Amino acid sequence: MGLIDDMLNGSQRALSRLITLLENDEEARQKIIKKIFKYTGNAHIIGFTGPPGVGKSTTVDAVTKEFLNRGKRVGIVAVDPSSPFSQGAVLGDRIRMQSNEENENLFIRSLASRGKLGGLSKVTNDVVKLLDAFGMDVIIIETVGTGQSEYEIAKMAQTTVIVLSPGYGDGIQAIKAGILETGDIFIVNKADMEGASKAIADIIGTVEFNFSANTWTPPVLSAIAKRQEGIEAIVNEFEKHYKYLKDTNLIEEKKKDRIEQELTEHITSWVETNVLAYLSQSGEKQRIIDKIFNKEENPIEIIDHHIKETMKEIISESFIKQK
Repeated sequence: MGLIDDMLNGSQRALSRLITLLENDEEARQKIIKKIFKYTGNAHIIGFTGPPGVGKSTTVDAVTKEFLNRGKRVGIVAVDPSSPFSQGAVLGDRIRMQSNEENENLFIRSLASRGKLGGLSKVTNDVVKLLDAFGMDVIIIETVGTGQSEYEIAKMAQTTVIVLSPGYGDGIQAIKAGILETGDIFIVNKADMEGASKAIADIIGTVEFNFSANTWTPPVLSAIAKRQEGIEAIVNEFEKHYKYLKDTNLIEEKKKDRIEQELTEHITSWVETNVLAYLSQSGEKQRIIDKIFNKEENPIEIIDHHIKETMKEIISESFIKQK
């Protein structure tokens, strides 16, 4: 627990070691979160998502520079599709930012999604808490790409950013598929490419039509992130949206949504881990498989006849142990 005190006193090395513990040691993870939870709830959490190849990491890099220039402390959680230690998974922008060890106002960590559906690591929420407790003003979460991750990031973040680029064939189609519903701000990166004006106009038209009844209409902004062009206006919109959330008390709803999502994940994980462990250790799992294989029972009956009873046994045993 000395690491936690060091982290709260500003040690990035302690922060990094605590994140490693979160990823690899369940008992340590629980102790860490219990200790630092009271220090959380102050950071502006921004989620970046969008199709692969549109320049999300370059945009995050550019936005981070602008926040740092404004005197903000920034933490970045980059969720990769594979090991955070794989050279292929960590993009060049992240390596360059990680090498900036002298900047005490910046901390970046890549996390492996480890097969998590939607592309968000199971410990992402906990790492965000650590960065929050560490005193970061802004925490940026970058996802691996589009899909279920838009919905997950919208629940985890307070401001959800959709990054697109002109010429991306599935860009507008992806919006129709559901991205539109989750975005608070849209960025068309690589605005120097052919077709940028049309892409921006198409997105603006779609956004204005679908959000006409809302008090917040997502802005559609253009940028050339690799040249830092358009980034100042983007960060202005981030700050404007954060103020909007506070002024309308929507920030409280966002926080409750995060709590609900996290609670659901913890309950689901607990049930999955304990039920499967109980069935395996008791030998019941193999007996169930044999019954289904021999057509003695079907999967639906298994839930009614076995899993419910298993849950009762687990909860009963847990209650007795606590007593």
